[in-house]
Amino acid sequence: MTADAQYRNDAPAQVDVIVVGAGLAGLTAAASLKKRGASVTVLEARDRVGGRTLNHVLPGGEVIDAGGEYVGPTQDYILGLLKELKIDTFLDYTGGEDLYIAGGTRHRWDPNKQLLPPQLKAYEPVIGELQKLSETVKPEEPWNAPEAQLWDSQTVQTWILENSARLQVDATGAIEFVEIFFNSAFAGRAMDVSLLFLLAQIAGFGNESEKGTLVRAISSKEGAQERRIVGGSQLVSLKLAEALGTSVVLSTPVRKIEQADSVVTVTSDDPATSWTAKHAIVAVPPPLAVEIEWQPLLPAAHDTVRRRMALGTLAKCQAVYVSPFWEYEGLSGFAIKQSGTVKEMFDNSPPGKTPGVLNGFVGGHAWRAWQGLTDMERREAVLADFVEAFGVAAAKPLDYIEQDWTRERWTRGCPVSALEPGVITDFLPVLTQSFELVHWAGTETAVFWNGFMDGAVSSGARAAEEVLKKLQDARSRER
Repeated sequence: MTADAQYRNDAPAQVDVIVVGAGLAGLTAAASLKKRGASVTVLEARDRVGGRTLNHVLPGGEVIDAGGEYVGPTQDYILGLLKELKIDTFLDYTGGEDLYIAGGTRHRWDPNKQLLPPQLKAYEPVIGELQKLSETVKPEEPWNAPEAQLWDSQTVQTWILENSARLQVDATGAIEFVEIFFNSAFAGRAMDVSLLFLLAQIAGFGNESEKGTLVRAISSKEGAQERRIVGGSQLVSLKLAEALGTSVVLSTPVRKIEQADSVVTVTSDDPATSWTAKHAIVAVPPPLAVEIEWQPLLPAAHDTVRRRMALGTLAKCQAVYVSPFWEYEGLSGFAIKQSGTVKEMFDNSPPGKTPGVLNGFVGGHAWRAWQGLTDMERREAVLADFVEAFGVAAAKPLDYIEQDWTRERWTRGCPVSALEPGVITDFLPVLTQSFELVHWAGTETAVFWNGFMDGAVSSGARAAEEVLKKLQDARSRER
């Protein structure tokens, strides 16, 4: 099956469950429901499945990821699904030294010997303090943390400014330090993100038996960037959709959801065509859910929380070369920059290492300046940062691929909704509460690995279990 496979619009018009969205969350939910005997129809606005995962096929047939791609330890749901679907993974390359670039100077360091480059070691107290605070936060209910109101009343930047003297770090430098990682993790700035949100995220970088750690989240070896998926991460959604067959309907944006007389009715662009079900699962990015017309009206708290969950501003830019030439210099292909357009770079070469691919994230503040440039200017800005890191050999790639997720009509950003102050304590408790017959999925609703593929898969599994229980209860009442 190809990434642009089309599905005929002959799904049943009346089923047990309608799933809105054919990303990892929606397809996981649908597959789980079907396995347990429920009938499903999946409605997807795009002409493809996969949501925020997207394969890009190079001229030679090799596949690279234009969206989410990494998996690692404690991500039990995505790793279990890969095993079930018989999809292999491969280790991300960590054989060389990493680079830290500041003031036009390249600094090399061995990530197998130390977490941070020596130039950033002074900011390790920030990591340690954030880790300590996160251990008082339960990822399933961050609004009940001991200092929830205080932490949700301030941004990460405010917290750094207030605590830099106590931690004996330079405040400006510490803010720049955390924003290097916020660039791709949240595609936002320290002044945008609630401290409580960050602490809840750290607490969720684990599973039911292992506590979440910030080190795990930012590491390749034994961390969140440990492995990639052979054939690209969109392959997971393609295989799930293939098994669901004609139950998946593409190019069908949901415009209206009505609930009446214990029935959910879902309508797309053609008002004469609708689908009905006993329950629905909405598995789309939170801001898109409020664009749907709801009858009865979406409750105010449900509406408000989703309107305040804007996704980060992120583009993924990749340059293709004959080979990963940086390895010849003893480099891993990973680099972080204190300034510029691309703050983080990774080796994104396919498993066979041919061709060589450099991937750079343009997020947050850098994206806001970069996205207004012409196509050529954006390309030149990205390649200039690649050249600064890896030399003139990076200047003339065989190909250049740009995926700006803010321009995706049915995504509007990536990788996750990073919450501003006040959202968690005032509104987040309702996020996963069902609205009559409607249930919710999507990586933003996950307890662990919120914003990652694992979070999407676990949320789909949770939503499916909720609906199955409702269906079983209804059958029991009928007997």
